[in-house]
Amino acid sequence: MDLQLSARAGRACTVVSVGGELDMDTAAELHDFLQEVADTGAVQVVLDCAELSFMDSSGLGIFLVWFKELQGRGGRLCVAAVQDTVAYVLRVSAVEQVLDVYDTVDAAEAGVPPVVP
Repeated sequence: MDLQLSARAGRACTVVSVGGELDMDTAAELHDFLQEVADTGAVQVVLDCAELSFMDSSGLGIFLVWFKELQGRGGRLCVAAVQDTVAYVLRVSAVEQVLDVYDTVDAAEAGVPPVVP
């Protein structure tokens, strides 16, 4: 299954919707897409994972790389609306202790502080 990616302006962030399967075959697509988003100046990113049906360690790696990258730019990366299979991967890998995980995209957007220039 292919990876579906899109971005939209959120309240004080950019919401990136990730759908399909995130694995070693598609992880580079997410990395490149997040690079494009960051190149536009976005530093507060919410990953909307409502349509993400599968994720392996390659996907976890991309989440962590971009968590650190955005943190280094004074921003943050968080995830929202994860399905049970993805939530399980985040939990057993302890990544949910590093990334903020929200039940909904609205909750994630509300939790993003505005960036002060």
